[in-house]
Formats: sequence, C-alpha cells, structure tokens
Amino acid sequence: MGSINLVRVVLGGLAAGVVLNAVDFVVQGMILEQQWTEAMRSLSRPPIGGSAIAMFVVLDFLYGITIAYLYAAIRPRMGAGPSTAVCAGLMLWTVVGLFGLLGNLPLGIFPLGLLFTGVAAALPAYVVAGLVAGWLYREDEAARAS
Repeated sequence: MGSINLVRVVLGGLAAGVVLNAVDFVVQGMILEQQWTEAMRSLSRPPIGGSAIAMFVVLDFLYGITIAYLYAAIRPRMGAGPSTAVCAGLMLWTVVGLFGLLGNLPLGIFPLGLLFTGVAAALPAYVVAGLVAGWLYREDEAARAS
C-alpha cells in the first residue's frame, strides 16, 4: 500500500470539479436562475452574480479535490474501482448536499422546492465526479516518486 498521490488527487479533483461546475451552471445558473432571483428578491438582496458565482466555482473545485482525496483514502480498504469512486462521491454529497439542505430547512429562508431540486440534481453530479476522480487516480506514481 503506497502513499496518497497528491498530484493525482489534484488532477482527478480538478476534473471532478469541472463536472460539478458544469452541472451547477446548467441546473443552478440556467434552470433555477429565475427561482433564485425571486428568492433573493424576497430577501431584499440582489440576484446572485459576480463574486458569489466565483466563490461557487472555487467551492466546486474544492469539492472535486475532496472527492478525489476521499477516493484515495478509502481505496486501500474498499479496493480500486468504480464502486469505491461512487462511494467517495456519495460521501461528499451527503455532507455538502444533504446535510447542507437539512441545515437550511429550519431557517425557512429559501423555498423548499428550490433547495430540494438543487440537492437532487447534485446527487448524480457527485456520483459522476467520483467516477471521474477515481478513473484519474493512480497510486503507482506516488510509490515511484518516493
């Protein structure tokens, strides 16, 4: 069992982040854009844009890197392959998506349908992101480098 190949974690994580950003662009930025605008207007806030979008883009790349790291960390116990990659994606979706949703519910700030739609759409994105990260991750290069 070699050490975690951080170069491959970052590579796989950035690729996974591209997947997450693409899905967020379509779902949040196109399909749900009007609903988000109305939700922000009801809070007397401007529509989501500029620096907020930049922060979401950065977060998606960080989430992708985290999925790749989770994959590398659980791979020795669960074995390399798609089921482990899907597990890594689902773990992060649970923490970021599901728990994030549950944390927002008691506040009652945003419409439930809007939150549920976003979290539901994110589920397959995190699975695909996990598969991409797992596909790109290799441990053998880390062993040769040390």
